[in-house]
Amino acid sequence: MKGHKFLKITGILMIIAAVFSILAGIFVGGLGALAAGLGAASGLTFSYWAALFLTLVGGICQLIAGIKGIKYSKSSENSKKLIVWGVIVAVFSILGMVMNVVNGSELNLTALLTGVAVPALYIYGAALNSK
Repeated sequence: MKGHKFLKITGILMIIAAVFSILAGIFVGGLGALAAGLGAASGLTFSYWAALFLTLVGGICQLIAGIKGIKYSKSSENSKKLIVWGVIVAVFSILGMVMNVVNGSELNLTALLTGVAVPALYIYGAALNSK
């Protein structure tokens, strides 16, 4: 079973990235709440809050996908669900990058590749695991 190695490794990578994403979302959200409390609420736009939401929800989905990938890496019964989780993580990654560009950041090609490559390998591992 080749797929279980892809799932296990990408699951671990997703968990690590999810922890950083969730911590960054909490930190940025806390700074935003502090700024809003100090009267800077007018400077915090909808796109800021949407990007924060995507970061947190995307991180949580990535954490769930990583845990499920490790947990079900040796069984082929849940491969289709794992593929769906991989697609969800890739979509949140792309949406987060789009929101960063909308907020004025430059498009980071390295982040784009890693944000899509790990879920793609996760999906590939799940597809191999289903066979």
